[in-house]
Amino acid sequence: MGVIAMDKKLITLYYSSKNSLGKQLNAYVESSDKKHLTIDISKTNVTGTQWAELADGLGKSLSDLVNTEHPDFKTAYGEDDFNLDNDGWLKVLNKNPSLLKNAIIIKGKEFIELKSASDFKQYMEPDSTGIEKPYKKN
Repeated sequence: MGVIAMDKKLITLYYSSKNSLGKQLNAYVESSDKKHLTIDISKTNVTGTQWAELADGLGKSLSDLVNTEHPDFKTAYGEDDFNLDNDGWLKVLNKNPSLLKNAIIIKGKEFIELKSASDFKQYMEPDSTGIEKPYKKN
């Protein structure tokens, strides 16, 4: 059993307010009329178990969650051959939240990596309130 709560009526966003993608996605989620929970990893400590569950839910390794192309990462860890184990990648994510490669949403049991703010729109259920249904002949 995982430690992250999963509810099909709840959208959970893991993001960093230290990068523009995170800021944009947070604005989309906050403005939606869907029940949501936003977790800004630059303000909230995400445990190693939670990071592992997020990576597993996405079918990725912890290293795949880190933007190794970011200049701050390259300055701290070099250009390549990082030689980090899982604990090392967890430290990178916890100490440098801006290095989270993409935001992650959880909707029900589905884990989704968002690479752009517009990606979020496709996961919103259409709101059909006020739309007239077409006339149907008998």
